[in-house]
Amino acid sequence: MASSSSQQRPERLIFAQHGWSDTGKYLGELVRSVAPPHSEVVAPSLKFMNTWLRIELLVQEKEAIAQAALTRYPDVPIRIVAHSMGGLIWTELLHRHLDWWERVESFVMVGSPIGGSDVARLIDPWGLGIGIAADLGRDRRNLAEQIAHKIPTLVIATDLGHGSDGLVAVEATKVPGSEFKLLSKVPHAAMRYSPAVAQEIQQFWQRPGVDPEVLSPVAEGVIRSLRSVPGMTAAGYRDFAKAQVRCNLGDGVTLRTWKNPAQVQHIYVADQDGKCLFAGYVGWGHQRGLKRVVDKVAFTINSK
Repeated sequence: MASSSSQQRPERLIFAQHGWSDTGKYLGELVRSVAPPHSEVVAPSLKFMNTWLRIELLVQEKEAIAQAALTRYPDVPIRIVAHSMGGLIWTELLHRHLDWWERVESFVMVGSPIGGSDVARLIDPWGLGIGIAADLGRDRRNLAEQIAHKIPTLVIATDLGHGSDGLVAVEATKVPGSEFKLLSKVPHAAMRYSPAVAQEIQQFWQRPGVDPEVLSPVAEGVIRSLRSVPGMTAAGYRDFAKAQVRCNLGDGVTLRTWKNPAQVQHIYVADQDGKCLFAGYVGWGHQRGLKRVVDKVAFTINSK
């Protein structure tokens, strides 16, 4: 049975990290329910009110907790399960401690806005530092991708029907190189005690490796270009059906655009079956940057 305070040397350490506006109770219980025997689960609460401040304070507190556990058991392998902002905290930590990587067996992010929270960007669109919103709105996908290429990584997201779990857009959770599992009908907050999430984690731990999401070279290339546009924010799929095809990219992949009544530019990438592979938008201040990328993609395709 897994324990949070084992008196003997455990066979592994499992760090369970809660997210914004939360404590370690629910995620800790979920991880303990699926933890292999002789595991020690470390599920600290980073103080509910502190999660409304800046993420750097949370990263430093988690760093001290993790370092103490790793020092106490210097040769024990570790696993990481993180919900929401917890995934951002651990992404930051792993990039500060490359020396930990060889001990990490796996990294599971549950509903983590690794590409930047669209809700946070609405609160702080220019990244001026408005509390935790500035930190949640930051795109850490490049950091997470580097991790996924070295550490088996599972991303679990859920879609309530329009490409969002009610708080985090599905697009914002995606990490190239990771295994991606999309659930349905599980709201963001409920993911931290969902039996479906627990089952996905357990099954992931039982598999020998990852099965990353594979896109066609055409789709992957244009999505990377769009994600690099300054101000690009993950969007849901609610308005995908309203978008018009801007150009055919090849392999059945299409680039589609739509402006909402406020004239905010949305951009979508769809596969040959009409499935939305990417959804994003930019505010008024970044529309020129998006137009340059879209025009460049369209010119490249048309000149072939």
